[in-house]
Amino acid sequence: MAEVLQIRLSGSGGQGLILAGRILAAALVSAGRRVAQSQSYEPTSRGGLSRADLVVTDDLADYPLVTALDHLVILDKPAAHASDGLLHAGSTVLCDGRKVTSAVRGPFALHRLPLWETAVRVGSPRVANIVALAALTAIGGFVPVALLREKVVGLAPARYRDLNAEAFDAGLALAAGERAARV
Repeated sequence: MAEVLQIRLSGSGGQGLILAGRILAAALVSAGRRVAQSQSYEPTSRGGLSRADLVVTDDLADYPLVTALDHLVILDKPAAHASDGLLHAGSTVLCDGRKVTSAVRGPFALHRLPLWETAVRVGSPRVANIVALAALTAIGGFVPVALLREKVVGLAPARYRDLNAEAFDAGLALAAGERAARV
């Protein structure tokens, strides 16, 4: 049976989570993995619960939807507890330290990072998804960072390429600081 990796990017509508999921899926496919990607969002265009899910394997997946998350990003309060039942002891949870005030608790690795604040510092809160994607990938190690950066820059509209590249690098720096703090 093939090893399966399950990833969820969650938060509020308008945070670019579905785009981040598509970028991550493209990088994983370029790395030779097979990916089933799905998304869910509430009918409100901004502020409702939104998520992008990826089931990643080297072979065909037995089931294309997430059932036990290995990696979870939580960018906003509406998603804070929406995935609690899917977490396990080996999960990695990365949440925004400012917007997610009631953090999930459990026997998993929890990383509370200033994702939104970092995006604002870089130039726009709209790139918090890219900051989070870079940090998650650096912490999780499930796709080559250089390959993901290439997809982030390559799939961004031309006018946002520099901003997305800077946001990606800032997310890597957050992850490096997090790793150093845990040692």
